[in-house]
Amino acid sequence: MTPLYYALHSGNLYGTERMALATLQALRDDFAPHLFAPEGPVFAEAKRLGIPAEPFAGSLDFARRLNRHVAAAPPFAFVATGVAHSLACIAVAARHRRAHTHLHLVHGGTDERLSYGRKRLLNRTAVRFVAVSHFVRGRLLAHGVAGSKVSVIENFLPQAAVAAAPRRGAFAAGGIRRIAIVSRIDPIKRVDLVLDALACEPSLAALAIDVYGTGSDFDALRARAEHHHPNVNFRGFVADIPGMLARSDLLVHLCPEEPFGLAVIEAMAAGIPVLVPDRGGAGSLVRDGVDGFRFRADDAGALAARLMSLATAPAAALNARVAGAHATLAWRFGEAARIADYRRLLAGSSR
Repeated sequence: MTPLYYALHSGNLYGTERMALATLQALRDDFAPHLFAPEGPVFAEAKRLGIPAEPFAGSLDFARRLNRHVAAAPPFAFVATGVAHSLACIAVAARHRRAHTHLHLVHGGTDERLSYGRKRLLNRTAVRFVAVSHFVRGRLLAHGVAGSKVSVIENFLPQAAVAAAPRRGAFAAGGIRRIAIVSRIDPIKRVDLVLDALACEPSLAALAIDVYGTGSDFDALRARAEHHHPNVNFRGFVADIPGMLARSDLLVHLCPEEPFGLAVIEAMAAGIPVLVPDRGGAGSLVRDGVDGFRFRADDAGALAARLMSLATAPAAALNARVAGAHATLAWRFGEAARIADYRRLLAGSSR
């Protein structure tokens, strides 16, 4: 079976790492997976899934480790999220004259140069870029990556995860009462916008708002909420995100620069409506009034107005958006279709 080496630039267990594991797991009938990553919690999850994983310390160590595998391997497939790791693979494959397919996954991030700008270094290679959203593709093109080299394969939820996800019951009464926000608490994520919206419309104090996540703005925003908006609770990191979502009435996503927004499709699986900005990767996941709701990005007044309308929305309208999201999750963010996209690229990008 063809080896599939997947190199991550981080050993964390956020969206990028979770999608890498889900992709490797889903491709096991076609490839023999092997994960490379810096030390971190991704290794415990890889072990749980039975995916061989190997830590590395820096780009040179990664190159040495990959070299040992490639030297003894037949033609192989390779996926990376960091430019240095793609360049190392190109060099190692050339040294051993090994044919391989090579995808470079782009999930985006907060640093434009690191997330998008350096990718154009791979323009003259045989590497194929995979952007996780059309927003990410647009950022790549803006930074000089050749459009002919970029395919879009959106993130997905594994079938097993969707089947096992706890779901909120249908709305029996109108109006949302409890809101969830799942996000890093960093400036670019705009979690502060929900506090600005509450300042615009004091009647929103009747809503219970739970914020899940940590980051550089955590202490400052929690202190602001404690002093002015006690209905907003900053909960920090919570492991059981699916269970928490199923106990909520609405997921609010606030970042207009989000490359994708995995929490949005997790909320769809949990059976709760979603409210997202009308810009960025998260905004592209939702059709307003069909499978969720949108508000004008970076506009506290627009967010407040939308929350006011949802606080009194009829149960039938909320249930209709949940049903629309359930259908979207199946055809757009389903595992089978997206893994078929990966298979096609891995088969068609051989050199």
